[in-house]
Amino acid sequence: MPLPIESTAAAPARDGTASATTPPTVELSRVSHWYGPVIGLNDVSLELRPGVTGLLGPNGAGKSTLLRLLTGQMEPSQGRVRVFGETPFANPSVLMRLGMSPEHEDLYDSLTAQAHLVFLLRYGGFAKGLATELADATLARVGLSAVATRRVGGFSKGMRQRLRIAQAFAHGPALIVLDEPLNGLDPVGRREMIDLVRELGASGRTVVVSGHVLHEVEKMTRRIVTIHKGRVLAEGTLDEIRRALDARPHHVRVVTPHPRPLALRLMGESGVVSARVGADEATFEVKDPGPFFDRLARIAADGEIPVQEFEATDDNLQAIFDYLMA
Repeated sequence: MPLPIESTAAAPARDGTASATTPPTVELSRVSHWYGPVIGLNDVSLELRPGVTGLLGPNGAGKSTLLRLLTGQMEPSQGRVRVFGETPFANPSVLMRLGMSPEHEDLYDSLTAQAHLVFLLRYGGFAKGLATELADATLARVGLSAVATRRVGGFSKGMRQRLRIAQAFAHGPALIVLDEPLNGLDPVGRREMIDLVRELGASGRTVVVSGHVLHEVEKMTRRIVTIHKGRVLAEGTLDEIRRALDARPHHVRVVTPHPRPLALRLMGESGVVSARVGADEATFEVKDPGPFFDRLARIAADGEIPVQEFEATDDNLQAIFDYLMA
């Protein structure tokens, strides 16, 4: 029997994202939702395709509202939500094809881990024998085989989190929503679950991951959606979003034993805004890093000034997130 992680769907690209020609799994069109006078989501239009997408934003940004809408837990106050081309709210045909690991949960503490998954699978329509096979395979995949017959009430926080993730994909859904999936896990568990999320995305499923530890989200995917005050600020790969932030110069750090001569050589180049010199490094602000890196490579290749190391210090999720929040 194939493991529940396998999929016959077309796999996304190597970076975990699907091409723009792939039909979207989730479509939100001018969606708003309010709780009395409080706006939870404000005029959001969004498409999610196979692969892993990171959903980022501070507390109260609208992440939970968005997740509840696309998993059919509530209806939008305005606009349209489509999952697999259908309205997800109170729609069994849609709900059977998605799985969710919520941030806050109520597991069945009186059941064993195996019985917990079997119950959920049986409730979803699986025959008893198949439900047991799927439960065992899924528990093995999340590292809980050794405790499969232990009651959930005696589980540690990390074990409970693994079980919560297991119940999100045990039935082989096409859409998986993981709300803060790394909470409560130790470093080894975090590494294992990051690998699992990447594997689920690479299998052709659409995986939405909500998180706040940005470097961990960045290990799962390069594609992100940022939400702030109920609005989507940016969406796309990190590279696409960073290139769109034209008003923010790129920062490039260069390690060299001769930082001052290097700064003097490069300050005359087009697009170099400023340079800051340290004891053994120079940091440059540049409008377009492409030509800057070309010129730096020529200097290094000619042996004019030794270049030991260089990096774009703001080509990462934390820097991009800080820019967007500002």
